[in-house]
Amino acid sequence: MTGFGGTASPGMVDWNLAVATATRLVRPGPDVSRDEARAVVAELRRHAKASEEHVRGFTRMGTDETHDTPVLVVDRPGWVRANVAGFREILKPLLEKMQERRGGNPGSAVLGTVGGKVTGVELGMLLSFLSSRVLGQYETFAPAARDLPAGENGGGRLLLVAPNIVHVERELDVEPHDFRLWVCLHEETHRTQFSAVPWLRDHLEGEIQSFLAETDVDPMTFLERIRDAAQSLAGGRPEGEEEDGGRSFVELVQTPAQREILGRLTAVMSLLEGHADYVMDGVGPSVVPTVSEIREKFQQRRAKGASRLDQALRRLLGLDAKLRQYRDGERFVRAVVGETGIEGFNRVWTSPNTLPTKAEIAKPADWVARVHRRPES
Repeated sequence: MTGFGGTASPGMVDWNLAVATATRLVRPGPDVSRDEARAVVAELRRHAKASEEHVRGFTRMGTDETHDTPVLVVDRPGWVRANVAGFREILKPLLEKMQERRGGNPGSAVLGTVGGKVTGVELGMLLSFLSSRVLGQYETFAPAARDLPAGENGGGRLLLVAPNIVHVERELDVEPHDFRLWVCLHEETHRTQFSAVPWLRDHLEGEIQSFLAETDVDPMTFLERIRDAAQSLAGGRPEGEEEDGGRSFVELVQTPAQREILGRLTAVMSLLEGHADYVMDGVGPSVVPTVSEIREKFQQRRAKGASRLDQALRRLLGLDAKLRQYRDGERFVRAVVGETGIEGFNRVWTSPNTLPTKAEIAKPADWVARVHRRPES
């Protein structure tokens, strides 16, 4: 068997089964006619193209030549396939390490096959849940495939999940055309960040691989985390029972070295997400007439979250941290631009050494003092 599973042996995770499970369980999208669906796809592509110029003009980052990464308007199963490919690529070293660790145990081949299929099903359940919630994503690490092209210079593609965008614009009762452009502005900022800063992708991948290399987790512990999440998704956890005190996957495997790496990754993700929100708000008033209404309603939706089930999964998957990253990162960007202007802020993209630390995200003045050192008089 080839494809997402790669070989006949599924290893620790049967990736093909994860895709098949998620595709089977994925919720249907909003009710739209075929003509309406075509119109939404066409409009999102136009907005994505228009957003390139808006974002480049506002951020003063990138040129026409830097955008070699494709924009893909996908449905929920398409988002699942793209993310399984990304997970498989980035987790490959960790899963190989775990497979080797388990390989010497009696019956490991049989257990490996069964365990890989169980994990594939449970991962598919999680992805089916998440696939109805993501509006857009710059997918950074997955290699190109026939149905999922990527950039020529090291991968990357911008995904816009059309049914989810339509669902949220209806849920918020906002002007659809404005909302679609607003979403594209945020996601295009991520595309610009990675295409205009050539070292950023490799830096992030290196940090993630360093984090995973430090992981010394028993394979069963890793599988149990996926199982706990799947049970939460299925409503199988007793009422009132907490998920390991609210710990996420990441928090379960931290060594001191990993905590340092995680701090750097958190700072970078806060920067990227906060910058995207800042750009979206900066460009929005000039091109999105109802941006104030959209922003207010969307912020309320973010803050409120959804059901108790959503909240449990957010804790387990670490998504609460992502919501904090939006807020903290935007405050950092706004403060630095206010102090140094947009060109002064853009020094953040000079090298990994000019990225803010986690402490500097909370205290932007410290980053300004470090990166914009003024000679003492």
